[in-house]
Amino acid sequence: MRQRTDARAPRTQAPRERGKRTRTPSLLRTAARSLRSHRLRFALPALAVLLGVAFVTGSLIYSDSVRTAMARAHAGSQPDVSVTVKADEPTGPADGAGSGSAPRLDDALLRKLRALPGAAAARGTAEGRSFLVGPDGTLVGDLYRATGVNYAPDATGKDPRYPLTGGRGPRTASEIAVDRGAAERAGQKVGDTVRVVVGGAARSVRLVGVFTAKDSRTASGATLTAYDTTTAQRQFAAPGTYSAITLTAADGTADTQLAELAQRKLPTGLRAVTAAELDSDSSASAADNDKLTTLLLGFAGIALFVSTFLVANTFTMLSAARAREHALLRAVGATRAYVMRLVLAEAALVGTVAAAAGYALGVGVAALLNTLFGVADGPAAPLRLLTPAPLLAAFAVGICVTTLSAYLPARRAASVPPVAALRTNEPPVPAALRRRNRAGWAVTALGALLTWAATGDENLLFLAVPVLLIGLIVLAPLLALGATRLLRSPMTRLAGIRGKLAVENARRNPRRTAATATTLMVGLAMVTAVTVVVSSATRADERDADRAMTSDLRITAVDFAEIGPHVADRVAKLPDAAAVTPVIRTELTIPGERDTLTATAVNPATVARLAPIDIREGSLKGLGHGIAVTEQTADLHGWRLGSRVPATAAGSTARTTLPVVAIYDAPDSFTPALISTAALPHTTDAEHRPHVESVLVDAAPGRTAALRDAIRRTLDNPALLIQDRADARQAAAERMAPLLNIMYGLLSVTVLIGALGVVNTMGMAVSERVREIGLLRALGLDRRSLASVLRLESVAIALLGAAMGLLSGIFFGAAAVLSQESVPLALPWDRIALCFAATAAIGVLAALWPGRRAARIPLLEAIGSDTE
Repeated sequence: MRQRTDARAPRTQAPRERGKRTRTPSLLRTAARSLRSHRLRFALPALAVLLGVAFVTGSLIYSDSVRTAMARAHAGSQPDVSVTVKADEPTGPADGAGSGSAPRLDDALLRKLRALPGAAAARGTAEGRSFLVGPDGTLVGDLYRATGVNYAPDATGKDPRYPLTGGRGPRTASEIAVDRGAAERAGQKVGDTVRVVVGGAARSVRLVGVFTAKDSRTASGATLTAYDTTTAQRQFAAPGTYSAITLTAADGTADTQLAELAQRKLPTGLRAVTAAELDSDSSASAADNDKLTTLLLGFAGIALFVSTFLVANTFTMLSAARAREHALLRAVGATRAYVMRLVLAEAALVGTVAAAAGYALGVGVAALLNTLFGVADGPAAPLRLLTPAPLLAAFAVGICVTTLSAYLPARRAASVPPVAALRTNEPPVPAALRRRNRAGWAVTALGALLTWAATGDENLLFLAVPVLLIGLIVLAPLLALGATRLLRSPMTRLAGIRGKLAVENARRNPRRTAATATTLMVGLAMVTAVTVVVSSATRADERDADRAMTSDLRITAVDFAEIGPHVADRVAKLPDAAAVTPVIRTELTIPGERDTLTATAVNPATVARLAPIDIREGSLKGLGHGIAVTEQTADLHGWRLGSRVPATAAGSTARTTLPVVAIYDAPDSFTPALISTAALPHTTDAEHRPHVESVLVDAAPGRTAALRDAIRRTLDNPALLIQDRADARQAAAERMAPLLNIMYGLLSVTVLIGALGVVNTMGMAVSERVREIGLLRALGLDRRSLASVLRLESVAIALLGAAMGLLSGIFFGAAAVLSQESVPLALPWDRIALCFAATAAIGVLAALWPGRRAARIPLLEAIGSDTE
């Protein structure tokens, strides 16, 4: 009998347990129903997460697409190359022989390598910088990779590496062929007279052929300009020599085997490299792309970090508004764990929807990045839309951010006891802030100390910035109470009772006010810090430009171009040119010295007029056959006036002895030593041709503008810049402008999320204060005044975020600038004031929709509402 009773016991208990479980609503069904009923309240936090997810997925899609496109371009680049022979990279200064002693890649070596067993073909390659000028007078394509090559026809009269699509190959120095993409972008065709810039000189040539090329440079938007081999050798290497020799492996011969055979035939200083090794060496572009992706993901992380406050604030306000609902769930049998899972399920659903929409928007972000950061004039990389990493990242980030942000609000919702369902709607008294304030002061002080210490070590900023921001976030409720206390009197005088009500509403829940202001603070702190750093760097550039501009005019080359060796001579012949000198950087090898001595070659007859050189001892009159050194250089080497310095100039094997004719002090561009241009070696080797850094020109009195126009007409070279002092300063000021605009664009997403936080808080405040709004209306406050109260409250919250963000941003930016000794601190007060005004405008705009919504609530409905 006992056994039958025991056997029946589970059957009598199970229905009760099943019944108890069935009285608890389905978790997902309840969460979905809650989302539908509160969809407007969840819309803004979902939008914030959506923006962050779009940033992340867009960066990953763009990065993956560019990396794949570059890998394919490199894999198919120059398929005829199995092994490349080139000079070893120098590991240090020459020991006196000069760099000119390096083995040359000449025709004799080419014939020797062509005869190797296993080599199907050998080709001498002469390559260097070559720019194509478009019909509008500007340079075409990506200047960094713009290349001139030699057209090497085989027995059939055609070059298999550059198959022609029109015309023929170049045969003389006055003829060129270009790749098809460059011809199409420039609008040039076979038979046209075109202009090219090579070796710093511009000249006109005839376009005789258009070709295709499997080359990664053309795939990234660069131009390929082909010359006959003799012309290419003279321009890019030296007569009868090549910049590289490439080998094609015969069938059955591995690239590594051919490289080993070639290495045995090579003299010391040359090495044979397989195509696979070259592909691995060409990972610089991929590394640059990875750096850009890391930067973009960093900004995406900031946006998502700000989104967490918006999500957490939303769920906190919703949990407070739904306290009775949660208490009723507890009263009908739901456990704390169930309520907590319910809130987290709502957050997960919001995150899932935001992730799906964010991935779709991320495709658009990737397309935008492809346009903004693609290669100039190059084809956009095809986007790979359905790759696993961005998809997984989208849903992982979206769901994790919303779920983690809702965790603390979910715990508070779960802590509501069942008896709360019987209570009135009077809001609970918030917990004291003492413990939070103590922690906030401690973390803020630590962050401030770390930031101050970062002025001596910039690496500390990566630790100091998040610590100080976290401290301010923890301390934000106390700061909110203090700021609103200060605002109470001026806002009351400004707007009367409306201002007082607005301030008191902001003070009512300092945690909520602080959380809302924090969403704006982080974005504004980053914007301000970037503005301070870029403004200080721009001020430093302007100062350096003023110091470097020692003459009336200065001729420099655009990025990746050079100034021709005869530019100074041509300018000196102009009638309005009173004084001209080239500024040529070179290296002098001193016997017994470990490091080379950097010297500046100038015109001894004119340099004293064109540069502020302070002679301490001696005179520059003897510079034509001697050397002048700074006091620091003289002390370092133990030289005195009259000391004889044995030296070998770069590109030469001949050692010469230069007496010290002067000891001087001058700007950095003329230190640590001066020599005459006549002391430079005369070489036909393009690799060791002296590099002209700039040409300084003084004009006859009152003829500066006329001389600049004459120089521009005489040189007729779009790769050269002719600047006066105003031009140099303006160019220096504009150098950082594109970077600042890009940073503003990236950080604007974070500021937008902060604005959404203000809108969200004000919108939910209206939902919570329906009865209060009705009572205010009953007491005589009209609709316009009611909207004004909400607007003033929104402005107060926005200005609190602005104050914290701007002050912390100035602190971060100043620390970053002060960690650089050569950069002066420049605070852009105009931009800071603009940010403050823009934040106030955000507060006004954020209250428009909530204010209109509050004004439309019917009076009787508001008074009869059971909300606060």
